Amino acid sequence: VQLQASGGGLVQAGGSLRLSCAASGTMSSINAMGWYREAPGKQRELVATITTRGTTDYADSVKGRSAISKDSVKNMMYLEMNSLKPEDTAIYYCKVIATMPSGRQFQYWGQGTLVTVSS
Repeated sequence: VQLQASGGGLVQAGGSLRLSCAASGTMSSINAMGWYREAPGKQRELVATITTRGTTDYADSVKGRSAISKDSVKNMMYLEMNSLKPEDTAIYYCKVIATMPSGRQFQYWGQGTLVTVSS
């Protein structure tokens, strides 16, 4: 399973970005997907998650100005971020928990996409 994250870039404070994550490879099903971020000098933290049923959850720091969504047919996940702040600057990683044909579950991480918010 491979995850390809994209959509990061340099944006001014108050601006918006849409991150994308494409999942490919052999999977029986995707159980959950999520976005995490790692700011310089800080630990990786959860940003938002979405289940197969579409249940979402957000970190308090992005709640109300971010929206996670997915396209199950295309195995894609998105993160729309609005009203960006300099403290949103980080490398954003997508994560997938998938069930393999063997029945076992594994988690996979994408390579990350850099979001830089200038003040």
